Amino acid sequence: MTLISPACRDALQHWLETRSALAGQAGNTVAAYRGDVTDFIAFMTEHRGAPQGLGALARIGVPDMRAWMARMRADGAGARSLARKLSAVKSFYRWLAEREGFEPTAVLSTRAPKFQKKLPRPLAEDAARTMIDTIELQSQTPWVAARDVAVVTLLYGCGLRISEALALTGRDAPLPSTLRIRGKGGKERLVPVIPAARHAVDTYLRLCPWPQEATGPLFRGVRGGALNARSIQAVMARARMQLGLPSTATPHAMRHSFATHLLEAGGDLRAIQELLGHASLSTTQAYTAVNTAHLMDVYNRTHPKA
Repeated sequence: MTLISPACRDALQHWLETRSALAGQAGNTVAAYRGDVTDFIAFMTEHRGAPQGLGALARIGVPDMRAWMARMRADGAGARSLARKLSAVKSFYRWLAEREGFEPTAVLSTRAPKFQKKLPRPLAEDAARTMIDTIELQSQTPWVAARDVAVVTLLYGCGLRISEALALTGRDAPLPSTLRIRGKGGKERLVPVIPAARHAVDTYLRLCPWPQEATGPLFRGVRGGALNARSIQAVMARARMQLGLPSTATPHAMRHSFATHLLEAGGDLRAIQELLGHASLSTTQAYTAVNTAHLMDVYNRTHPKA
């Protein structure tokens, strides 16, 4: 049995192209949307015993949605994963209903399962600094050690994602006082570069045996190609084991630490949102919860009546 009709396939492709062009969705996000909606339509084909053309999709009711969610649960999808899948399906249905002129209430009224949002897991300020010092000791090759320190210093000192740091090219060197970073969805932001980060990158460039090319990667692997994120993940894993830090002490945790420590120092939430490149302030507000949790922990441990 053909699980997806040609008309559905064409509609899905058109919707994905629209998302990519108008919403600026990243390639990985578009691929995830494609997989989630394709799986949904394939399930409906099996569930209802017939290929789901556009007309059949318009007639999907509440019992069908409940059956799909039950199957996802049975297949091991957690609450967070199921909420993401449902969000993709709803987004597709809003677009399809407007184009085809049908009422999508049954799909749009389906509630996502509740789940506890994970708070960012930053390092303490002294742990973040010690992490950078320890990373320098992980390689006996001076330029590699300097490279790893430079990357992690950018993550912590500028709040970059690891993908953003590794996307820098020779054209960005020497680092200016302000970097123009292209983040998720192609959104650009300006990020101040602290002296420690500029110094770390300058040290790496002075030691690096590979010539810097304007269009080539700023950070090189040991064979001269672009540095892979897994190399930084691995060096941080070794360093955190030496320091006795938890598995949450990852490259992304350095970005979390940047935001949390700025907030603790009195940084403005809107300004931190801009520095991180968050599309929504609600994403940045998670750091407020982290800060509150930290303060309560200190209070409980130190208050004389605790």
